[in-house]
Amino acid sequence: MKRVWEDGDVVLFQGDSITDCGRSRENPSDLGFGYAKSIQTIYNHLFLDNEVVFINRGVSGNRVRDLLLRYEQDFLAVKPDFISILIGINDTWRRYSENDTTSTERFTNEYETLLSQIKRDMPDTGIMLMSPFLIHSQPDKIVWHEDLDPKIIAVYELAKKYADFVLPLECIFDDVVLNGHFSPSEISGDGVHPELLGHSIIAVEYLKALEII
Repeated sequence: MKRVWEDGDVVLFQGDSITDCGRSRENPSDLGFGYAKSIQTIYNHLFLDNEVVFINRGVSGNRVRDLLLRYEQDFLAVKPDFISILIGINDTWRRYSENDTTSTERFTNEYETLLSQIKRDMPDTGIMLMSPFLIHSQPDKIVWHEDLDPKIIAVYELAKKYADFVLPLECIFDDVVLNGHFSPSEISGDGVHPELLGHSIIAVEYLKALEII
């Protein structure tokens, strides 16, 4: 067990609806009901009376291009000491729901622009990239892999260049299912948005990646 963050450090969770999880826009300290809240709760139980500040700025429906638009107010103005980013499923989803395709090239270029800005403006900030994922609870979504898998590979390649940590959520969830621990529908009803169990798995793996647990 290792205390990674010190008193006064700001930990920022960024992404789409999987991070957002119904957080209150009126209450900046609200983390929603998902993995961000679980991470805060576990950390605070492990290190009592710590003064780490946890902030959730995930926005439902966002793609990488939206993170770029929110950079000034939701990255730079927050002044985080550590950022985790989980983004990408909407860059795939829109192709199938609205015929609005984001090429892997565009996804990669936009993501790299975001990461290069973070490195330029906040060079001492730690970065974790979390891979987008698809859980096989709805067979009709399996075709999404043709679009999503190259984007997952792009995240891993960007992580090598820009990140301090990478969390391979696609592999993690696949392993959980293949090992018979839980069924896909227990982890996510729609294959995209985790149930509370899925969020708990993300939180535990996040903390393990940082060697906090």
